[in-house]
Amino acid sequence: MLTGPLSVPAAAQPHPRPDILGAWRIASLEQPGPNGQVQATPCCGLLTLTEDGHMAVQVMLPDSMINAYSHGGYEASYGTFKLAPDGKSMVFHVDGALVRDLVGRDLPRAIRLDGNRLIITSTNPAEHWRVVWQRP
Repeated sequence: MLTGPLSVPAAAQPHPRPDILGAWRIASLEQPGPNGQVQATPCCGLLTLTEDGHMAVQVMLPDSMINAYSHGGYEASYGTFKLAPDGKSMVFHVDGALVRDLVGRDLPRAIRLDGNRLIITSTNPAEHWRVVWQRP
């Protein structure tokens, strides 16, 4: 049984980017395949961003897809996020995850809004993936 409070941002003020808040369905995921080339990956998933700075991600991948964020073709994590002052990046602090090695980590992400699509990529130059989320 888990105990202890969920981490909550110190200042629960109105969010500086209300345009990114809410629920998003995955539109596309691009990541390196077995040959190292970036390719589209069939999947489904949901991203939720709340006004008080909480974030939850769930993605179901084909069984054959193995990566550092998934277990058995499924990725699930939750925690808090904090936007950079320019609103173009954020840090996702992982409070809980299916892959326990992610718990406690800060994952920096670049974000861009394009119409009704939210595009998220890693800011780590060694990671070559891109997720496009779309409003349901």
